[in-house]
Amino acid sequence: MRYEMMLPYQVRRAIDENWPVVLPLGVLEYHGEHMALGMDTLVVVKVVELLERETNIVILPPFYYGAASYAVEPPEGNGSIQVGQNALAAFGADLFRSLLRVGFRNIHFIIHHQSENFAVGMPTDLSFKSAARQVIFQYLEETRGEGWWGSNAMADYYQKQAYGDDPFNWIKGHPLFDAEMIKSYPFDHAGMGETSLMLALCPEAVDIDRLDQGRWYTRTAAQASRELGQRGVELILSHLRGCIAE
Repeated sequence: MRYEMMLPYQVRRAIDENWPVVLPLGVLEYHGEHMALGMDTLVVVKVVELLERETNIVILPPFYYGAASYAVEPPEGNGSIQVGQNALAAFGADLFRSLLRVGFRNIHFIIHHQSENFAVGMPTDLSFKSAARQVIFQYLEETRGEGWWGSNAMADYYQKQAYGDDPFNWIKGHPLFDAEMIKSYPFDHAGMGETSLMLALCPEAVDIDRLDQGRWYTRTAAQASRELGQRGVELILSHLRGCIAE
């Protein structure tokens, strides 16, 4: 269910039934001459739309304005949009605080951009991870008071760490591909892997006739196929079903 289309009674139902609330998080970045700037965000949006067909979830409007960086190509004439970490962290904090105040306790952000380094962190995901942790601490102190963790009511904290009852599970971040998946699917930037995903999920975002093989990172895109992309989609869906069900 799209958040912007929900009526208040539907919001209350989602809260009462603890529906996952999902933020597709990404960037606008140059992906070669053959692919749309929004690839990193579009792939998350399209997969989450597939998940919506299977289960009750709330889909927040996607956030496209992450830290793309200019590492791939300069922005002039190429389209990449760069927003810095401080601005992202401030936005993330306000967003997460609002969602907690609404009543949601099962919030997830999903990112593909630079997520091969998700365990270490890159600018966009680090900004949202940091915002989530800071907001949860602040919210708990505001609503439960100082010393909330040390109270006897939290005696089973460690037993509940794996479940939603742990407040630090209220907001989670996930890469579209985890480390194991990257071993079995080509993870790249605008190459065979990403181009195949777009052919499977959003073919209108690809014009393979415009492929420029002069760039090393796009050369393998000539081998892209919808079939390979569909295999990647199935891997992603299996992964995210587990993440969101946790």
